[in-house]
Amino acid sequence: MKTDVIVIGAGAAGLFCAAEAGKRGRKTWVLDHAKKVGRKILMSGGGRCNFTNMYCSHENFLSANPHFCKSALNQYTQWDFIGLVSDYKIPNHEKTLGQLFCDDSAKDIVNLLLSECQKHNVGIQTHTEIMSIEAKDGGFALRTSKGDMWCESLVVATGGLSMPKLGASPFGYKIAEQFGHEIEAPRAGLVPFTLHEEDKKVLAELSGVSVPASASCNNTSFNESMLFTHRGLSGPAMLQISSYWHPGQALEIDLSPSVDLVQSLQQAQQSTAKAQLSTVLAQHYPKRLVQTLLPYLGIQNKPLNQYQGNQLAHIAQKLHQWQIKPNGTEGYRTAEVTLGGVSTDQVSSKTMESRLQPGLFFVGEVLDVTGWLGGYNFQWAWSSGWVAGQVA
Repeated sequence: MKTDVIVIGAGAAGLFCAAEAGKRGRKTWVLDHAKKVGRKILMSGGGRCNFTNMYCSHENFLSANPHFCKSALNQYTQWDFIGLVSDYKIPNHEKTLGQLFCDDSAKDIVNLLLSECQKHNVGIQTHTEIMSIEAKDGGFALRTSKGDMWCESLVVATGGLSMPKLGASPFGYKIAEQFGHEIEAPRAGLVPFTLHEEDKKVLAELSGVSVPASASCNNTSFNESMLFTHRGLSGPAMLQISSYWHPGQALEIDLSPSVDLVQSLQQAQQSTAKAQLSTVLAQHYPKRLVQTLLPYLGIQNKPLNQYQGNQLAHIAQKLHQWQIKPNGTEGYRTAEVTLGGVSTDQVSSKTMESRLQPGLFFVGEVLDVTGWLGGYNFQWAWSSGWVAGQVA
């Protein structure tokens, strides 16, 4: 079968790109090996899909070339996608920090994408394995489990390695390498940390406890909530900083980002001198956290009037600058995204077309562009998919 455009991957970027190509009158097919389209979309945001962020800018993305994402994000902005969501009358709300979620279900976003594809006569074929791809006759010849196909433009929208249960694979990287592209080493991003045995033994007691925290590593900080788990540390602050962390490095965690504990403890020493340190700290933290952390951090629990000189300041410092070295992360199994991917050096930032192979495009997570937690990765899918769809 001959067609104008084939998009490999029926996720956010692939479906959006296909709809845009179809809009230009290009005969377009989307191929996917899975049974269902948009599986990651359906799972995202607790089933409500955090589909973009109102404050999206190029500064919310990691890449070996931090400027690469600028052009696409400027050509198709978060406001463009918010407008489309509004056209489809999808009820949504801002949760925190500009994060927009569906009121009802992530299915609303999948239905929007399918409707856009249908409107522009895009064919979607699931359960389709691709055996081989070769550049042929000014286009691409594909051998698939459902027959041979040829297209003029080929769009790779296969995603990264995160969530292998949903069918994630390195297939997109293999296609890129076949056509001479380099790959920035992939690793798990937006992922919980695991701890060394001695830390885990103590902190697993706190599983389920959540506190506001500021997590720092490599000159980057995120001030959100942190969750203790039976394996380690999670929650938005930890997921965010995980994208900046490298194995062997320590994290610095401020367990009281909005309260100056030195001041607070010194005031309490004046007003309630006989109160136990643990009683005063329990005004700032869950009781369980105080009971576990004091011995863990080597802090003696005494009445406040028994602390001399700088002792209270040192105690406050331990809580404001808690240093912990993770054992690792939970890996691709629970990672929300993949860092690294197809190098942006050999891809046009304006169109997502390969600089090495005319007619070959890369969109979405398969590229070395990774957003923060909070709707940024979906916006990258829409923006990169849209620009490729204008020329593919």
